[in-house]
Amino acid sequence: MKVSALLLCLALAGLAPLLAAEKPIVLWPGGAPGALDTTVKDIPTLTPYLPAKASGAAMLLIPGGSYSGIYEGQAEPFALWLNAQGITVFVLRYRLGSAGYRYPAQLQDAVEAMRQIRGRAAQWKLDPHRLGVMGFSAGGHLVSTLLNRPEDGEIAGRTPTVSPRPDLAILCYPVISMTTKPHATSRRMLIGDLPGEELVRKTSSELQVRPGLPPCFLWHTTEDKLVPVEHAQLYAAALHQHGVPHELHLYQHGDHGTGLIGTQHPWFADLLFWLKAQKFIP
Repeated sequence: MKVSALLLCLALAGLAPLLAAEKPIVLWPGGAPGALDTTVKDIPTLTPYLPAKASGAAMLLIPGGSYSGIYEGQAEPFALWLNAQGITVFVLRYRLGSAGYRYPAQLQDAVEAMRQIRGRAAQWKLDPHRLGVMGFSAGGHLVSTLLNRPEDGEIAGRTPTVSPRPDLAILCYPVISMTTKPHATSRRMLIGDLPGEELVRKTSSELQVRPGLPPCFLWHTTEDKLVPVEHAQLYAAALHQHGVPHELHLYQHGDHGTGLIGTQHPWFADLLFWLKAQKFIP
């Protein structure tokens, strides 16, 4: 089903108004650090979606696409679904490996996005202590690096005063490991064909978990043929080892991308139950 049709279904179901997103915000008005050109591919953006009845919570939404594209089915449809729960959403369209960008360019964009959301919380009437991040597939990997190694996304010479730390994280069938059953395209697009061992370890998120990370919700399907379920299991095991609050939901059926808007899947209810417990929704 096309995105426009999904939005119509949402609207007819009373889940979201037929409203356009706010105008995209250019993340780096003076040019992204290390920009290779000045085309659309070199200009990451943050697109706000404001709910009709806001709860004060917000979510940075990071679509997947193997670090080679932005899968739009994980962008606006989910932004509107979260809006229907009272959550303000910001969709990040980050720099990609297919445009020549390697780690940590994508993380720089995610760190800057979180800083802008928290730094302008008053403008959007947000609670700066209820700012989450949600990512799908390779977007889930970007979420995990934002949690584990935000320092890699810092820009030399800057002295920011706003924390990029999310208050919770949602990882949907995430890419996690660059060593155990890695997703070949995501790995190549993020760290190249011949990465050094140190870079491989830095970007293998199960090896980078530390105590004190925010609560995490992870889900995956055991039939996923594109990104093996072991990725979510490895990250959950690392979270457990380091005492990080988390929930891991493994569903038996469904290939990669199962549970998109327009489908019936238990993860929607499971996530809402968890978000309520985290006081992100009433």
